[in-house]
Amino acid sequence: MHVFFYEAFEEEEEALRSFLPDHIEAGFTWKTIQEYGADSPPAPIISLRTQSEIPNQWAGDLDAILSRSTGYDHLLAYRRDTGVHVPSGHLPLYCHRAVAEQALLLWLALQRKLPQQMGNFSSFHRDGLTGHESEHKNLLVVGVGNIGGQVARIGHGLGMNVSCVDLVEKYPAENYVKLEEGLKDADIVVCSMNLTEENRGYFSYDVLKQTKPGTLFVNVSRGELSPSEGLMQLLEEGHLAGVGLDVYNEEKALAGVLRGKAESDHPEVLAAQKLASHPHAILTPHNAFNTEEGVQRKSSQSVEQIESFLQKGNFIWPVN
Repeated sequence: MHVFFYEAFEEEEEALRSFLPDHIEAGFTWKTIQEYGADSPPAPIISLRTQSEIPNQWAGDLDAILSRSTGYDHLLAYRRDTGVHVPSGHLPLYCHRAVAEQALLLWLALQRKLPQQMGNFSSFHRDGLTGHESEHKNLLVVGVGNIGGQVARIGHGLGMNVSCVDLVEKYPAENYVKLEEGLKDADIVVCSMNLTEENRGYFSYDVLKQTKPGTLFVNVSRGELSPSEGLMQLLEEGHLAGVGLDVYNEEKALAGVLRGKAESDHPEVLAAQKLASHPHAILTPHNAFNTEEGVQRKSSQSVEQIESFLQKGNFIWPVN
């Protein structure tokens, strides 16, 4: 076997198989590495997403690791933990539009009180359902790479006042501001940053408390950037009007609990579960990438990566 794919849900496996050439032998599971269980790698190349924990002892037995994700902080962490430089690749360009549209989906649903609207259908009452429009609202995009650039573009299309925060001003036409300046004016804050060791907990309680009351917060990048306990506290205090999340701090543990495969009393896991029942929070299962178009791009680019490594010994999009 040449490659084994972990965390490959049904539609993704079908798409991957359609692109794989006959000369590449592959195995598949929807499970993470820890859920699947094995003493050694099932293939010299493994492919995963972000919830798998690669055993440290596998490092010397692996030829390569391909993460079917835009972010690669988990691969850098594996190198640090093992001290072994396993050649690694990621997919930086497959889902930027899909994830940006998920951010839009979340803030629109929060603005228009979609869960409450659905709940009131049975009585057909409209009390308490008055929402907001996006036009002329202040959108703050924090992290303006491929995904954040698309979020900003969507905001402009809706007639919003868009401000951006990033160390690198990739899009010169955008209005870049300091975080503190952007937070005090924002009606909607979208986190689309990459995760590093330095910015964990970036959107802490104290940072988001700098927003004006009634602000919406959306995170579609990495959950470690916005601890759930702080978000829950800001909602309970009535400071944030809504929270939309597709990613979670301690996500591996949370996913294991929700799948019924593990138990956890970690405060962040408990806070995320509590958020899920809050009337002004909308939580989705790290699914922002998951469009038909995104799955097709992800699958074709994954196969391109694997073919490149098998033929040339390196990835087209490596992790450096």
